[in-house]
Amino acid sequence: MKILITGGAGYIGTHTCVELLNEGHEILVLDNFSNSKPEALERVGEITGKFFEVCEADLKDRATLESIFYQNEIDAVIHFAGSKAVGESVEKPLKYYQNNVAGTVTLCEVMDKYNVRNLVFSSSATVYGENNQVPFTEDLPLSATNPYGRSKLMIEEILRDTAASNSDWSIALLRYFNPVGAHESGRIGEDPNGIPNNLMPYISQVAVGKLPELQVFGDDYPTRDGTGVRDYIHVVDLALGHVRALEKIVTGIGIHSYNLGTGHGCSVLELLKSFEAVSGSTIPYRITARRPGDIAECYADVTKAERDLGWKAALGIEEMCMSTWKWQTLNPNGYEVTEEEVTV
Repeated sequence: MKILITGGAGYIGTHTCVELLNEGHEILVLDNFSNSKPEALERVGEITGKFFEVCEADLKDRATLESIFYQNEIDAVIHFAGSKAVGESVEKPLKYYQNNVAGTVTLCEVMDKYNVRNLVFSSSATVYGENNQVPFTEDLPLSATNPYGRSKLMIEEILRDTAASNSDWSIALLRYFNPVGAHESGRIGEDPNGIPNNLMPYISQVAVGKLPELQVFGDDYPTRDGTGVRDYIHVVDLALGHVRALEKIVTGIGIHSYNLGTGHGCSVLELLKSFEAVSGSTIPYRITARRPGDIAECYADVTKAERDLGWKAALGIEEMCMSTWKWQTLNPNGYEVTEEEVTV
């Protein structure tokens, strides 16, 4: 199959590109590189030994989207593109609704025009809001506590309405929990701009000396050690979940949501201790106040994905920490190209 991957140069996108290419699919990547770097896609080519086309453009650029669908026989779309920082979404909500919601509407309009109605959408566990019932099942009531989460929830509703309007659509809504880790080669991984918003890259940057200490937001939750519990999933497992979802949607119709997680929770301090054991580093940390909106526990019920997609996470916390540490030590500045690399 030929798959259009929007936002394919990002963290989850690059790992999914690798798995799709390894399984023999043809891919075409669309990315505006606002939160990613072309170097990441060059490394995907190195890892797989395969060539693929890359189009640098914004998802809202209808003319470019139309030319892609006109010139290529696209079988399906995996849609990663969008802004993703919770804090920034509170400060700039209109940016998030424009990029995430309006961009998706444009994509779906063009897909519909060219009779391409197979779509895997990158949603999020944030659509469960502040629900305290764990594990989270796909049939829980949905809500959101910030513009980023609301943009994901709005898109899910838009896609449900779209599927209801035309029975030819086949859509998978993949609700991620907490992606971490990196490819085993150490060549691709998470490369956040500025100070990381997520726990694992923050820990690894403290371990490598880029940041002085880790802030732990709250140690008075009703959990086994007082710190928040989350469902961390290795990014390679997550990428394989997209491949299995793709196989599912091209053989059926309708719209279905799936949790992608391990089904197990890990606390902040447990993750920190695991990373220390793998890296041999001591991670200094400081307990600070809880963040507004954070809940005590968040982990997935993954029964539906196992049953319908034949998918199950295979990699544990140790593999997540080991691959992150390898990526961080080999690429202390992420995808930044040094002068030495330029002159070689």
